Amino acid sequence: MNLLAENIRIRMKHLDLTQSKLAELAGTTQVTINRLLSGKIKKTTKIIEIAKALECDPNWLLTGQGSPSTVGFDANVVETHHKLQGSFPLISWVQAGDWSAISLTEIHEAEHYPCPVKCSKDTFILKVIGMSMNPVFTEGELVFIDPDVEPTNGKYVVARLDDENEATFKQLIIESGQKFLKAANPDWPTKIQPINGNCTIVGVVISALRLF
Repeated sequence: MNLLAENIRIRMKHLDLTQSKLAELAGTTQVTINRLLSGKIKKTTKIIEIAKALECDPNWLLTGQGSPSTVGFDANVVETHHKLQGSFPLISWVQAGDWSAISLTEIHEAEHYPCPVKCSKDTFILKVIGMSMNPVFTEGELVFIDPDVEPTNGKYVVARLDDENEATFKQLIIESGQKFLKAANPDWPTKIQPINGNCTIVGVVISALRLF
């Protein structure tokens, strides 16, 4: 079952909205709404606008978690990095390696998703690539990264490899003052690697979202 499509149908029925009316309210096309309802597409950059039109929490719309109530959702979201309250950009792993230098233009062009937990305005999203973090995190899953959360022992973190300016996703292990990055997959070739001053912790994983 496509949860997003089902939840859109529920709210449309509750509000007695047609596809064309929902499209008009959300500032999108009826074709997009139809493709979402049919399951031909499972995500959209208009999720905030659709949630607002359906008078529901965007996180509930995507995940079914919590209540469809809009309580706690800022309906006056504006499309700037500094003012977004509840919608954050999905960026590339290369961009994550130098997050502070990413331009606002690139942020505007990114897909945005609501974060299901409290987070800072600098939060961003990465899509899990590869199998190193299985079974805790699966490939294709979205992880929300907050640079303002302290990276303590046991936290899942994104670290920048200083020599390559790219990022890696691992569990942070701190023992006797030494820091390590650990893969969750027990069969991963390099399960634990020491941090020897060659990387910087970019942020801590605070939540995850599966769109499949």
